[in-house]
Amino acid sequence: MAVGLSIGALLLLFFLGTPIAFSLFISTFLYFVIGSEQPIMLVIQRLSGGLESISLLAIPFFIMAGVFMNHSGITARLLRLAELMTRRFHGGLAQANVLLSTFMGGLSGSNIADAAMNSKLLVPSMTEKGYPKPFSSAITAASSLVTATIPPGIALIVYGYVNNVSIGRLFLAGVVPGVLMSIALMVMVSYLCRRHGHQPPNRTKATQHEWVSVTRAGIIALMLPLVVIGGIRIGVFTPTEAGAIAVLYSLIIGVFVYKEMGFGTIAFATRESLLASVNVLFIIAVASGFARFLTWQQVPQEIAMLLSSQVGSAMLFLLLANLILLVLGMFLEGNAILIVLSPLLAPVAAQFGIDPVHFGIIFILNASIGTITPPLGTVMFTTCSITGVKVPDFIRAVIPFWLVLVALLLLVTFVPALSLALPNWVF
Repeated sequence: MAVGLSIGALLLLFFLGTPIAFSLFISTFLYFVIGSEQPIMLVIQRLSGGLESISLLAIPFFIMAGVFMNHSGITARLLRLAELMTRRFHGGLAQANVLLSTFMGGLSGSNIADAAMNSKLLVPSMTEKGYPKPFSSAITAASSLVTATIPPGIALIVYGYVNNVSIGRLFLAGVVPGVLMSIALMVMVSYLCRRHGHQPPNRTKATQHEWVSVTRAGIIALMLPLVVIGGIRIGVFTPTEAGAIAVLYSLIIGVFVYKEMGFGTIAFATRESLLASVNVLFIIAVASGFARFLTWQQVPQEIAMLLSSQVGSAMLFLLLANLILLVLGMFLEGNAILIVLSPLLAPVAAQFGIDPVHFGIIFILNASIGTITPPLGTVMFTTCSITGVKVPDFIRAVIPFWLVLVALLLLVTFVPALSLALPNWVF
């Protein structure tokens, strides 16, 4: 009974719009008060115990690296590179929007941060070029989802920690799906821009000097994901140490290469990184306590037995898991789905012989798509609040991109090689 009340309270708090961290904490505290014989002090011990893993240090490190990159002028340089690469395409600026998100996926690590940044940076420019604001907002939100799978995405780190999956393999597994997502969105942008006559191609040929100067500035930043993955692969450092290397790399670029970061900028960026890191780590701490009492009550085991007895094949299980996650994504925040549900479904996937890295990518793609899905998509609300677009207008504009993302999700689900080939080859 206590478990039912706690889970019911959790769902109620989610639907009332309570922040995920407080929803998890209140529901966990309710369980200890009503149905547990354990002392209340154990709640605090469970919460603090959830942060004792050294691998969690990668989260604040990569968040700080992304924030430092944003304050170093790298975003403007990557935008110029993206615009140069897409100027001869239909809808050049919209294409650059997608490409910039792909570039920034290896730097920011957060789709909400990426959507907020591009909403401020690109949507006004797209409006000046004649794009409807709902369309600009929709492509900004949809393209930000690429960030979740491009390493070093924060979702990849959290999933690896929660489910004891190799973070290095998850990093590599997300590369091909992330690139395919970018290509699919760019194809859809080209089709829609041709159909509606948005921004015809610029046939003016770029000079060699322009290519060299813009490319050189952008490649310096794009080296970061290669440094991170390469260092992990050859054993120079662990994923956690890679985060510290990423911070050092971003500082060197901002201070000595681009020379746009002074002491004041570093202090401001450090404070911003601290607040963002505390937000994520507090969620993990309270989710650890919530998951612990579920384990005590054998909830994961019962769900695993129920699904394994009712579902006869791995393919059917994957279809059911996608359906459940997409529906829940309409109502629950992406981090809530990732932290609360992945420990329940991952053991079932393992029973069906599904590779844990492959299932992790499927799970993260589902959680990402949910962030642009009404009625409670976090990226949807972030983008609309910044651009001033009404939610119904956004929904109508985002539907083509949503369908493309769901089609890609099914492709990744039933073609495991798309996510497993690269990590299997490298490791």
